[in-house]
Amino acid sequence: MGAGRPRQRPMETAPTGGFRQLRPPTWRCGHRGRPPLPCLSGFRSGAAALPAPSDADKTLNLILSRLDDMKAEETVTIDLRGKSAFSDYMIVTSGRANRHVGAIAENVAKGLKESGIQNIHIEGLPNCDWVLIDSGDVVVHVFRPEVREFYNLERLWTQGPTAATAI
Repeated sequence: MGAGRPRQRPMETAPTGGFRQLRPPTWRCGHRGRPPLPCLSGFRSGAAALPAPSDADKTLNLILSRLDDMKAEETVTIDLRGKSAFSDYMIVTSGRANRHVGAIAENVAKGLKESGIQNIHIEGLPNCDWVLIDSGDVVVHVFRPEVREFYNLERLWTQGPTAATAI
């Protein structure tokens, strides 16, 4: 053994095949394998505990405040939990003109980056007719009013599933 190198534990051999198995880690409490469940002795069954806001909820609130600051119009939030696997929320909003749409999108993206959200993807910023901002948990669509009316995303995502009919 060289000086300064930590001494390694010998590995146990499996009974067949000669493959080596690692021993499960030992936690501080002496429990091997999975960590023990947290102690619930201080939990009162009658008290209603409020869940902590998730990252998606924090991102949603940040985006909504940025949209309000930039005077975005007709903002609609669509809850996609249970409907879609790619996102938790979708926000559809409008700007008055191309410049306003671009300014809204840049302000939202700046706020997301300042809050530490990584891998923000932005589409449509050069034209500013329809800008999509994908932050992972929340997808934001910023439209000009005419373009929003044409695509009508709210109707697409808020309709309930309909049964297919045979012709």
